[in-house]
Amino acid sequence: MSSARIRIAARLLAVAALAALTAGCFQPMYAERADGAPGLREKLMGVEIPPVDKANASREARIGVEIRNALAFKLYGTATGMPPTHKLVLRFSTSRSSLMINQATALPTSENYGIDAQFNLIEIASNKSVMTGTTFSRVSYDMPGSYQRFARARAFRDAEDRAAQEIAENIQTRLASFFTAGT
Repeated sequence: MSSARIRIAARLLAVAALAALTAGCFQPMYAERADGAPGLREKLMGVEIPPVDKANASREARIGVEIRNALAFKLYGTATGMPPTHKLVLRFSTSRSSLMINQATALPTSENYGIDAQFNLIEIASNKSVMTGTTFSRVSYDMPGSYQRFARARAFRDAEDRAAQEIAENIQTRLASFFTAGT
């Protein structure tokens, strides 16, 4: 055999040896566990999401409901939750800033909308906080025509909904990593 073939064979042997060593370490995140312990899906279904504490009929109350509904769908899917083992307390604040202003009308044509959220995962059995975190979302939106009030209101509401979905996705990812890694 030539030296080039020997090097290729040695590399393939090294790759096969490394693959064999790490084969037992990999476990898909959402797979059912062979040892009978609850899987990630069951753990996520045990998270209770109480309503967000905001004034009724306010814009922030609507956003709180949007975040809560999106998070519930991401955690439970189409099912309802299991008996709760943890409670997720969510607090958030919103911001809005103009990026571009039309010189002729002095109305904004592009804005940023942001949500800053803090969450606390509490174990129900001991009533102790097991994980806290913060996340944020910033989305921009354009308003087509400075005198179209409905289009402006709809663009703002769509930005709120996109930001709420992003917050829910960030929290769901953090919860999944917590329940998988345990920290």
